[in-house]
Amino acid sequence: MTFARLSTLSIIALFSSSPAFATDGYFALSYSVKSQGMGGVGIALPQDGLAAATNPAGSAFVEDRADVGLTWFSPDRHATITGNGAGADGTYSGNGKRNFYIPELGYVRQVSPSTTVGLAIYANGGMNTEYNDNPYAAFGSTGKAGVNLEQLFISPSLAYRLNEHHAVGIALNFAYQKFSAQGLGAFAQTGAQQVSVAPDNVTNQGNDSSTGWGVRLGWTGQITPELTLGAAWTSKTNMGNFDKYRGLFAGNGGFDIPESYGLGLAYKLTPVWTVAADVTEIKYSDIDSVANPLSNLTVQGNPLGSANGPGFGWRDVTVYKLGVSYDYSPDLTLRAGYNHSGQPIPADQTFFNILAPGVVQDHLTVGATWKVFGNGELSLAYAHVFEETVNGSNSIPANFGGGNANLTMSEDSLGVAYGWKFQL
Repeated sequence: MTFARLSTLSIIALFSSSPAFATDGYFALSYSVKSQGMGGVGIALPQDGLAAATNPAGSAFVEDRADVGLTWFSPDRHATITGNGAGADGTYSGNGKRNFYIPELGYVRQVSPSTTVGLAIYANGGMNTEYNDNPYAAFGSTGKAGVNLEQLFISPSLAYRLNEHHAVGIALNFAYQKFSAQGLGAFAQTGAQQVSVAPDNVTNQGNDSSTGWGVRLGWTGQITPELTLGAAWTSKTNMGNFDKYRGLFAGNGGFDIPESYGLGLAYKLTPVWTVAADVTEIKYSDIDSVANPLSNLTVQGNPLGSANGPGFGWRDVTVYKLGVSYDYSPDLTLRAGYNHSGQPIPADQTFFNILAPGVVQDHLTVGATWKVFGNGELSLAYAHVFEETVNGSNSIPANFGGGNANLTMSEDSLGVAYGWKFQL
C-alpha cells in the first residue's frame, strides 16, 4: 500500500470519526501512540513520524519512516443538578455514545543532510456529549441534548539541522473542524428575554464546518550526550465561523483554536533508561466562545452569539507531563508516564459546561514497542484518566432557578500503531 493511499484512507477515517473529549481540556494527551505511553511527552523526545505534531524540529532526529495508528477512546461523563427551583434536579448521563476511534498518520523523510520534510495528520481531541435525558428540559429544551466537536489537523513540516546537535522546524497547520448541537432550546428564547442574537441558529441545525490556518515553530538541541532540550510554539488557528450556530457561539459563531507553547527535556540516565518531561501552556482564555463566562449573559445582558456573548468560561491550563522508557531488549521498549492538567472549568461555570464537562486532570499511561518484520514496529499504549468532579455550588443562574450543577468525568483509551523505517 502506497503512502498516498494510506494518507487518503487516514483522512477519510479522520473526517468520519467522532472524537470525544480529549484530556487536557479539549486538547489531546498526545498525537502518537508512542508518546501516549509516556504521558504525552514529545517536545524534546521525537520518536516517530508524528513528531511534527508536537515539535517540528524533532523530525530532524527521526529516521525516514511512516507511522499509522488508531486509538480507542472511551469517556464517562455525567452531571448532577441539585437545589434547582425550576425542577431540574437529577443525575444525567452524557454517555449516549461511549466508544470513539481516533486515527493518526505520520511521515518523515530526510531530503538532504540538513533538511527533513514531513507530514502529520491527526485529530485534536474534541468534545462530545449526548444526554438522552435532557438536563435542560426543565427550562424549555426538548429532545436529546449535547454537542459534538471534531478537529482535524493536516500539518506538512520542514526541519533544518543547524549543526549535528541542533535543529529548528516549522509546520503549517491546516485545520478542519465540524460541530453540531441539539436540545438547547432553552438558550434560544426564554419567555420575553432575548437569550440569543439569532434564536434560530442555536440548536438542532445539523453539522456545520469551518477551516483555518496556523503555524507551529520548534527547536531541539542536544546539550550533552545525555541531555536534550526542546521548545515549541503553536499559533492560534484562525477559523471560519460556524454560521449555522451563529446564535450560540460568541462573535456570530466564532470558534478559533487556541495558542499553546511549551518546553521539554529528555535525559538518558543509562544506555537503556530515558526520562522525559514537558510543560505546556494552553491559552483557552484568548478564545471568546470558550473563555467568556455565562455571566456575560445573565449579568451583563450580552446574548449568545453577540460580540461579547457568553461561552464556557474556561481558563488557561498548564499541563505537566512526565515519562520514562526502558529498552528491555533490542526488540522491546517499555514505557510509562503521568500527565497532570490544570482545571479549565471554574466551579461557578459548571451549568453551561454540562455540555462540555472537560474536568479531568490526572492521567496514568503505559506503553510498549516491539520490533517486528525487519524494519517494522508495533506499538501499544493504554491511558487511564482518573475520575474528577467539579462541584458547582450556586452555579445555576437565578433566572434558571438557581442551584448547583456538578460535573464528573473519567476516561480510558487504548492505542495501537504500526511504523516502519525505509530507505529510498
